[in-house]
Amino acid sequence: MSARTRLLVVDDEPFNLEIIAEYLDGQGYELTMARDGIEAWNCLGDTGQEFDLLVLDRMMPRLDGMELLRRIRRTPRLSGLTVIMQTAAATPDQVREGLQAGARYYLTKPYDPDALLAIVKSAMEEVRRNREVRIQTEGMRRTMMTLRHAEFEFSTLEEAAQLATLASLSAPEPENIVMGLSELLINAVEHGNLGITYAEKSRLRIEDRWQEEVELRLAQPEYASRRARLRIERTATQVVFTVSDQGDGFDFARYLDFDPARAFDPNGRGIAMARQLCFGALEYHGCGNVVSAAVDLA
Repeated sequence: MSARTRLLVVDDEPFNLEIIAEYLDGQGYELTMARDGIEAWNCLGDTGQEFDLLVLDRMMPRLDGMELLRRIRRTPRLSGLTVIMQTAAATPDQVREGLQAGARYYLTKPYDPDALLAIVKSAMEEVRRNREVRIQTEGMRRTMMTLRHAEFEFSTLEEAAQLATLASLSAPEPENIVMGLSELLINAVEHGNLGITYAEKSRLRIEDRWQEEVELRLAQPEYASRRARLRIERTATQVVFTVSDQGDGFDFARYLDFDPARAFDPNGRGIAMARQLCFGALEYHGCGNVVSAAVDLA
């Protein structure tokens, strides 16, 4: 993680800003504090100020967090900014509204340091992955747009991330679908082939041992030979990505839409985000170890 990782933290309570600053001190982040939505919008509107992550309070005077979030999503330069919504307003409808408006993660007040650090770290891993993706895509798009049919095998998280980057280039606007592809491929490795459950991943994220556990399982004989597959098919109207794994499947219907009950966990929203933001259609098959996602070419 770069020492120049920049976070904009927005809260109308000075004490809350102090607490967040204390929790994140020594973690390698450069913090900018704003006391309400107007002050935050001014920070974001300054082209000399580029932020990697926004930690946003929901209830504030002058310009609240929801309206600021809507402004961000309407602004092309800012629309990809990853947002953590932090609030005491945590009814299911309020959480769902924030997630649907584009908040990627949620924290409910009061929260403990481990929860904040786990959420911020998860968010920054996503930011870093997306940044690397954008760099890697340059120069490869034209070649991949000629692809008609291809199949790939992968077994590690690194291979999944690299393959998501490559595969996204076979469709229009790859920057809009690479996150969704990455989620599907990573799920095939961790939840599918390696059998890491949702609860286990949440705990491992909190304990900062998720990557370690993935590597341990990849080395175990019962998992070492497992492979996931990605098939790409391009027609006159669509590009269809089909991901399959050798796991036992899962109750995929629970994860197709945003669930406010899971909003405060450091994981569990990727499939819903992919379905809503990245693909024209997303469908699981059988027990859940095969999923197809389509992108329209029109």
